[in-house]
Amino acid sequence: APSPTTAVPYMSVKCIDVRKNHHKTKWLMPWGPNHCEKLKDFDEAVSRQIEANDIVFAVHIPLPSKEMSPWFQFMLFIMQLDIAFKMDNDLKENAEITLDVSLAYRDDMFDDWEEIAHAVEIRKLKCTFGSPKTLESEGRHYDCDFLPFMEIGSVAHKYYLINIRLPVNERKGINVGIGEIKDIRLVGIHQNGGFTKVWFAMKTFLTPSILIIMVWYWRRITLMTRAPVLLEKVIFALGISMTFINIPVEWFSIGFDWTWMLLFGDIRQGIFYAMLLSFWIIFCGEHMMDQNERNRLSGYWKQVGPIAVGSFCLFIFDMCERGVQLKNPFYSIWTTEVGTELAMAFIIVAGICLCLYFLFLCFMVFQVFRNISGKQSSLPAMSKARRLHYEGLIFRFKFLMLITLACAAMTVIFFIVSQVTEGHWKWGDITIQVNSAFFTGIYGMWNLYVFALMFLYAPSHKNYGEDQSNGDLGVNSGEELQLTTTITHVDGPTEVYKLARKEAQE
Repeated sequence: APSPTTAVPYMSVKCIDVRKNHHKTKWLMPWGPNHCEKLKDFDEAVSRQIEANDIVFAVHIPLPSKEMSPWFQFMLFIMQLDIAFKMDNDLKENAEITLDVSLAYRDDMFDDWEEIAHAVEIRKLKCTFGSPKTLESEGRHYDCDFLPFMEIGSVAHKYYLINIRLPVNERKGINVGIGEIKDIRLVGIHQNGGFTKVWFAMKTFLTPSILIIMVWYWRRITLMTRAPVLLEKVIFALGISMTFINIPVEWFSIGFDWTWMLLFGDIRQGIFYAMLLSFWIIFCGEHMMDQNERNRLSGYWKQVGPIAVGSFCLFIFDMCERGVQLKNPFYSIWTTEVGTELAMAFIIVAGICLCLYFLFLCFMVFQVFRNISGKQSSLPAMSKARRLHYEGLIFRFKFLMLITLACAAMTVIFFIVSQVTEGHWKWGDITIQVNSAFFTGIYGMWNLYVFALMFLYAPSHKNYGEDQSNGDLGVNSGEELQLTTTITHVDGPTEVYKLARKEAQE
């Protein structure tokens, strides 16, 4: 697949608007048949006695002779201001810029523009000046951070128009002390159409695969005479959350203007993360031989509780950003000091917790391995056929545990990298290139892992005959029964699970 996103730079055009009641009247187009009257620079505005309130920065999306497409899925815009140094108009400390912004769309070059959103937003300017502030430095530009500008969760229309005003009110101190703004540049980021098609194809193919194995798995469990054990229920729940993230509802975004799709996608992914992390804890716990509290979810509340709390916190954070953007696409939690600190704190704490979780998981897997290795000491006493049977079982189980650790490590890396990628435009100084192979690879890995779990942990319906029971080991039939996989057995889904269970009871 092509890279997941494309960034397109736009330079705003300075339009003159001398009409009163500014944003209620017609929209100002930077080019085309009905383009606005343009200014080359602000020196021309001064010579023509045009006030700052009568200048509109206009940006048409996309560039001339191109069209936007629903396959682009979302649009994220970052703003960069070109601010020049002037002795008599210096940039104040902690300066704030007030933007009066409007967004409109149309689907034909000759239609009227329809308004999507209008807002007055404040952004903090974070700029540095490399040279000494003397007369010789006049005209040099400040080095300013990117500003978050706008995010839309769907690209349902062909053409978009942004009109930006910088209203000046000296009495109220609006847009005073922000330096001499020369230009406004925007960077538009959208998902690549080619990547979207590959992503949709993957989801469409994987959904029936997981659904079929889920039905088969649950049918095998219901055929048992015993009730399902906790591990089987958790694997089934994991399958449900995987199916929920798989269902390709994104196909509807091609025909409908569903701006909430980004938020819905985040919620789906959050549920899957929480389920996957909880599953790994329970999966290791149920195979630990020194644990008597088994087959009850209440025994894992100390481990699963923090995962639920963390997921809820991330959900609240997401609602504060993407939830508000459904009403006002120009809103960003990163624009205020408190918001930025909270957002950074959320992401850093989530990253640290995930790393600690991974170390805890490694510790649990180590304990499981140690216990299973201890149990292997009883294997030489068995007959050759039986010994080979159990050696094969233990090898497969250890292999599955290592795959679990690899899957956990990749998931933690994926979560941290995707958070950094999403934040890097907002932070300004970190750049990271994530290619589509990483996204599709992790997503495919999750599906294969869930598929393998249900396939390997479906209860066996093989019935070992009585002739096998007593001859191989010098043990009574009650102990031997613990090691076989009969349909009527009450203990658990796999022989390794039962091995572990037996040890815990002893």
